[in-house]
Amino acid sequence: MDHLSRRKLLSLGAALGLAGVANPVPAWASTGAAAGTAATTGPEWIWDDLADPLMARMLTGGHVPAINTAWASWVDNNDPLPSGLPAEFSAYLGRVNRLPSWADPAKLARAADFNRRRDTYLFMLYGLGSGIMSTVIPREAKSVYWSAGGADMQDRAAKTFTFGYDLSELKAFEPTGQFVVTANKTRVVHAAVRHLLPQSPHWRAVADETIPISAADILVTFHSLGTFVYRKLLDWRIPFPAADQEAFLHSWQVAIHLLGVPDEHIPQTWAEAERQAARVLTPILTPSTEGIALAEELLGLTAQVDLGVTRGFLNEFVRYVLSDEVGDWLGLRRDYAAAALVRTAWPAFILFREGLSPIMPGTFYMFDQFVRALAMLFLNKGGSGKTTPITIPTGNRAG
Repeated sequence: MDHLSRRKLLSLGAALGLAGVANPVPAWASTGAAAGTAATTGPEWIWDDLADPLMARMLTGGHVPAINTAWASWVDNNDPLPSGLPAEFSAYLGRVNRLPSWADPAKLARAADFNRRRDTYLFMLYGLGSGIMSTVIPREAKSVYWSAGGADMQDRAAKTFTFGYDLSELKAFEPTGQFVVTANKTRVVHAAVRHLLPQSPHWRAVADETIPISAADILVTFHSLGTFVYRKLLDWRIPFPAADQEAFLHSWQVAIHLLGVPDEHIPQTWAEAERQAARVLTPILTPSTEGIALAEELLGLTAQVDLGVTRGFLNEFVRYVLSDEVGDWLGLRRDYAAAALVRTAWPAFILFREGLSPIMPGTFYMFDQFVRALAMLFLNKGGSGKTTPITIPTGNRAG
């Protein structure tokens, strides 16, 4: 895919995946992870001791509109902190807006190159896999639906996709990149949602938790994104050398750290990540009223442009990358002709793209153009390929 298409690499996945929540589970693998430290409190009981009380004060004090205005120009990792911020908010950003000491620049650079080389597969998996999977993670779906962003999913996609695009850029973690800033803005938004969402009577009526977005919740979201994509690339037999695998994981480890998850709970290897996902993600997948509504709204956005495929094709691709069970949960109508096409032509598409087959499938251009059109859909909110600024919410969905 071209550079413009890559700017929407994670738009669907990020739209529903970055404020994730999951059922607290006591069985978390904590083997020191990236930092080699000992585990303490389980991540299901950890939120954000730095950002949460700060954002509660910023919201109750009415400072958020000024913060949103001031930090609009704060974009690149090497940008100075903007003026016009409350002193304690500026002090907080100065403390957290840096890479962890264990970040490996070589691995991060390789991960960015991997994202560039595999953008077609990553977009399809993050978008039609991870993004839709998040709608059958009940707590995630309920929190997304009843937060302010749930009322306008296209706007939410345009804003939250920034996290995924900035993570996938070639210089994401370098001074001229943008991901460190973007991750810290996202962390602040999470803290704001933790303060706001418990005030929503609609959310409280359906939630089985009192505070959303714990460290465990963020890790579950990582598994629905990074771990899911890692496994699918292997299942699809796409060449994925060990160095790429390690670099891809490392970029996610740094990303999770920047979101405030304690290092001791971040998986150290893909084997550990898959074991963790098998315990804390797979067993909790189930439909909810909110999730079904979000999935339909998100998939329905495709009706705004000509993707060159039918809605039946889209439904069947979701079923292909997730499962028929998930498709049934979400009420995705069957199109058996499209199902046969996806299940036979997509593997052939991969083989040809990877140089493993000399025969170009007749559907090659259809798949290629479909991916490009789906990526372009979410550029409507970004305008000229620019990402939409991340802003802190001041309320919840009205109803």
